[in-house]
Amino acid sequence: MPTQIGAFFPTRDMPADASQIRDWAQAGEALGYDYLEISDHVLGADRASLPDFEGPYDVDDSFHETFCTLSYIAAVTEKVGLASGVLILPQRQTALVAKQAAQVDVLSNGRLRLGIGVGWNPVEYEALGEDWSKRGRRQAEQVTLMNQLWTQRTVDFEGDFDMVKHAGVNPLPIQRPIPVWFGGGADPVLRRAAKLGQGWIPLGNPGSKTSAMLDALRGYLKEEGRDPATFGIEAWIRYGDGNPDDWRATADKWLALGATHLTFYTSGQGAGPLDKQIAAMRAFKETVG
Repeated sequence: MPTQIGAFFPTRDMPADASQIRDWAQAGEALGYDYLEISDHVLGADRASLPDFEGPYDVDDSFHETFCTLSYIAAVTEKVGLASGVLILPQRQTALVAKQAAQVDVLSNGRLRLGIGVGWNPVEYEALGEDWSKRGRRQAEQVTLMNQLWTQRTVDFEGDFDMVKHAGVNPLPIQRPIPVWFGGGADPVLRRAAKLGQGWIPLGNPGSKTSAMLDALRGYLKEEGRDPATFGIEAWIRYGDGNPDDWRATADKWLALGATHLTFYTSGQGAGPLDKQIAAMRAFKETVG
């Protein structure tokens, strides 16, 4: 498949200003990006009150809500693809996510790709009333149920975590089912991606560790009777890694590993306010795209 180039929404740098979100999204589409990717966190923890908290983000980091932002961007753009990177699925109600994703897909005329993860922050799970300790097993069941909800008029499903009795989502999405990509590097994630996903988002760097994960993933795909050549790999290339020459070198490493999607990640990377974010997007596209 041809390489796609995406831009990661700079959520940590984006103020609560709809016009700036619009201008960023429209600039990405005008520059020829294939997709725009939106991150996810519902709550940020207060480090001062939680001395054992060690996460990379906290309550002072801005995270615009994933589905609302995707819907807004769908309305102010025409053709650019939309993705979540990555939605923390197990801390949410499965049927509600299926409904929200279906609606974004309808509003965007079939442009959504749903990237999902299991998260790293038990503070969010507790606040949302979900079980941190069972998040991996729950994620697998959730994808199975969502695929049914996206493709069937009604669903009769009973699992370990969810039960749906003769009910369905209406309207159904344009894509049936919506493509699901798995983010994260743990071996169970790779196995779930090979069984249930259409792609993998490593989240890391193109080194020997990632190469070993890719070898394992391709082995699991073959075990599932699937062709690794048709399975997507999305690589994140960070603004803070260096200059355009460094971005190009990193992109080449990812392409050598088999990446199908290259995402320019600027959020919290020091790129600056909106005008500089757009300038960085332009430089990346000219260098890599």
